[in-house]
Amino acid sequence: MIRITRLTVAYILAVTTMIGCNSKEKEKEEAAKSGPDTVKTEAEKLTLPPPFATESAEKRPDEAGWPEGKMPKAPVGFTVTKFADKLDSPRWTYIAPNGDIFVAESNTKKSADRITLLRDVNKDGKPELREIFLEKLNKPFGMLVLKNFFYVANTDGLYRYPYKAGETKMTGKGEKILELPAGGYNNHWTRNLLANADGSKIYVSVGSGSNVGDNGMDKEKRRANILQINPDGTGEKIYASGLRNPVGMDWEPGTNVLWTAVNERDELGDELVPDYVTSVKEGGFYGWPYSYFGPNVDPRRKGENPELVAKAIVPDVAVGAHTASLGFAFYDKNQFPAKYYKGAFVGQHGSWNRSRLSGYKVIFIPFENGKPTGKQEDFLTGFIDTEDKVFGRPVGVTVMEDGSLLVNDDSGDTIWRVTAGK
Repeated sequence: MIRITRLTVAYILAVTTMIGCNSKEKEKEEAAKSGPDTVKTEAEKLTLPPPFATESAEKRPDEAGWPEGKMPKAPVGFTVTKFADKLDSPRWTYIAPNGDIFVAESNTKKSADRITLLRDVNKDGKPELREIFLEKLNKPFGMLVLKNFFYVANTDGLYRYPYKAGETKMTGKGEKILELPAGGYNNHWTRNLLANADGSKIYVSVGSGSNVGDNGMDKEKRRANILQINPDGTGEKIYASGLRNPVGMDWEPGTNVLWTAVNERDELGDELVPDYVTSVKEGGFYGWPYSYFGPNVDPRRKGENPELVAKAIVPDVAVGAHTASLGFAFYDKNQFPAKYYKGAFVGQHGSWNRSRLSGYKVIFIPFENGKPTGKQEDFLTGFIDTEDKVFGRPVGVTVMEDGSLLVNDDSGDTIWRVTAGK
């Protein structure tokens, strides 16, 4: 029989502590050797299947619209209401500095090609004013008010109009200040806009014109990029490249770090390639078309530009293959519970090229200390009825000044409003 004395216990504790300290010291030494930049993000830890592990599929559900009394579902503690309906493909929303709400009504095929103004005067969540603000456009998407100008990004160019805050109809003549490559592969016709904090630069997102450069890279000039320009359209430079279809853009709260949502490539199988959201490094290359998720070579472009592939940046957060993640907005208000503060909402328009439907919802990505935690969660669901039918498709997500969230449902011709409480 072994007799355990106080002296024995003290000895064991001392040895255990010493081993633990040595282990921690070793970890610190290894970390010091590796450097802080080698800490892997959740996206870097992601294990991707090999290309063509599953056959490429096509599945286009019937977009049936919303039956009377049916609407999307938010988590417990939130309320969903119709902010505006009977619109014609309300693809994107922009809130002007004075609180006016501008909605781009545009579509891939039959497009309304107009911008509608909504104004909620008494702030009750139901706009009293609804006017056609600007029409006869060419697939408008991104909008921006900067100083005394109203900017519209059509698919073929950036236009600006003389603007006076509060006017309900644009009467001034627009000026095309930047030519842009029109159209694109599938839905890559959208051109989004974002200004920096002091209004000295505008960022323009331009998607690729093909899946993986199938038509020749000479036809991809100025595409799959985020461009940076001066407010008058001059000084264009490529801010970041290799982004197959960047759409939603926003600034991380309290920083000057640009983030975007990117719709990735097709025809490599059900699980490839995940769409993603990522911080955007100036001068950074994100792989398209030669590689994906860093230096994973696309077999259809094997052996091309190895030096560029070696520099490909791994994006921050994977958000599911073929989810068509397009909308993106940080939550910087305080109406929602504290866990949402400085996190990001992503509007997933939904798959057409997967054996089972994916996306068709709004997800939330929590952030801590300026970094995504990797624990993304569903926020607004209920868009899917069956595998063959959906009620709507969310795109843009916009945080209002009162802290509520607007969600553009272009297929359901509705803008939904989500508020905390009842």
